[in-house]
Amino acid sequence: LAPGERAQLKIDIPANRYDLLCYEGLSRALGVFLGMEETPKYRVVEVEKPHRITVSKECAQIRPYVVGAVLRGVAFTEERYKSFIDLQDKLHNNLCRRRTLVSIGTHDLATVQAPFTYEARKPENIRFVPLNQSEEMDGHRVIEFYEADVHIKKFLHIIRDSPVFPVVYDANHTVMSLPPLINSEHSKITLDTRDVLIEITATDQTKVSMVLNILLAMFGCYCKDPFTVEPVEVVYPDGKTLLYPDYAPRVVKTSSTYLNGIVGIKQTDSEIVGLLKRMSMDAAVHGSEISVTLPLTRPDVMQECDIAEDLAIAFGYNNIPRVQNNAATVGKPLALNTLSDIVRHKMATSGWIEVLTLSLCSHKENFSFLRRHDDGTLAVALENPKSAEYQVCRTSLLPGLLKTIRENMMHAIPYKLFEVSDVVFKAPDKERGTRNERHACGLFSGTSAQFEVTQGLLDAVMVALAVPKPTESGRRYFLRPSEDDPTFLPGRSASVMYTDRDGATTAIGSIGVVHPEVLANFRLEYPVSVFEINIEPFV
Repeated sequence: LAPGERAQLKIDIPANRYDLLCYEGLSRALGVFLGMEETPKYRVVEVEKPHRITVSKECAQIRPYVVGAVLRGVAFTEERYKSFIDLQDKLHNNLCRRRTLVSIGTHDLATVQAPFTYEARKPENIRFVPLNQSEEMDGHRVIEFYEADVHIKKFLHIIRDSPVFPVVYDANHTVMSLPPLINSEHSKITLDTRDVLIEITATDQTKVSMVLNILLAMFGCYCKDPFTVEPVEVVYPDGKTLLYPDYAPRVVKTSSTYLNGIVGIKQTDSEIVGLLKRMSMDAAVHGSEISVTLPLTRPDVMQECDIAEDLAIAFGYNNIPRVQNNAATVGKPLALNTLSDIVRHKMATSGWIEVLTLSLCSHKENFSFLRRHDDGTLAVALENPKSAEYQVCRTSLLPGLLKTIRENMMHAIPYKLFEVSDVVFKAPDKERGTRNERHACGLFSGTSAQFEVTQGLLDAVMVALAVPKPTESGRRYFLRPSEDDPTFLPGRSASVMYTDRDGATTAIGSIGVVHPEVLANFRLEYPVSVFEINIEPFV
């Protein structure tokens, strides 16, 4: 280093630590970690009549959420102002997902008049002077003007094709910002600004609260009354009123037994409390439990294992003793996967070709193309499908095999294909409302359907699974003629029945000759016979 030159440090910040993206947060966290300062107490000031932002119903079309807060008596310097802007840019690029989820607007409160409104208007009806410009522009002109701006142009796609643009007005109907692009020159923040209004618009209500809290916590230290914030009231079109910021404490309960076991250390309750305090976590012992109050700057901490990670950091990874893990186990395949491999092996060695098709298909392919009715209780539908080809999770392997034949008709017949994969069904009694089911499907297509060939493969699979012949009593499988499956020709289909060791008999699938109408729907020329069974009962 040259005489008088200070060393520069390059610090890699973990992706989950948004509170360390600015000098203020980094220095504060380091001070608390080293015991040089106490964890700040963040506080929302009670005001008789907080500033209000009223949301119009049109905002639901493009960017439905908005939050706000006021920092009073902020003492800006050039370095603090640069850090304030730099933190916003960093949040925009990661947590805000390049402004697609959240965008931040900051204003000099002395230049605007409350109450405020958040609206969505046609671009030609919006006129204002953008930040650091002198020309008044409408929405279309703003898009055109910033096409040449290296910084702003990468965000234009978010609203460019929308019939309405989001816009924030003050009581005089003066534009304050055009999120997520640019603020107004009228409400520009300078080094002389003392009261800062923060408004943040979003498409994600959880993320917007996280961003607001981080921004307030980082720069609340420069307020006249440090770490205080004045709330803003947000009124939605349905009459719901919310007050921001939300500083309600989040508490996670854990125990020293769990934390010591996860980290691999032996610390007492009081020692764990002291270590968590270094990580800005307020912990207290209540009997056998440790209650940990999480700082509002740590939205990444969601459960006990996250607290264990911070405990390990406070203890020091290099200080964790190296010991033999006597709880190690030997990995092995799941029983269902082992069973699936047995079925695959038998089908493949029988001369059939395995295919692997997509688990998503169109609604028509899953139902009407198979001449099946959708009663709304079976298929899991995608809320926002990107294509008409991928609308639902398949409930049968058959559409995928039929499409495979359609795309490979240049090859010589016969086609002998099989697949062993999962299908998905609705299951309201399950935690996630769905369940997977492992199916095996074999398909034959040639100049004739040759049902006996398909049934021969089914017999071979049952032999591989050690299921006795249909003629034997006890555990067995057999075919029961079926007339109610519209996918197959009448009189040419059967249900595959299975009797387990307890004597209970259930239908595990079907076999038959595919109906000509189904073949026409998939544009196939040759007859097809197929079986499809659920193999999970054999586990």
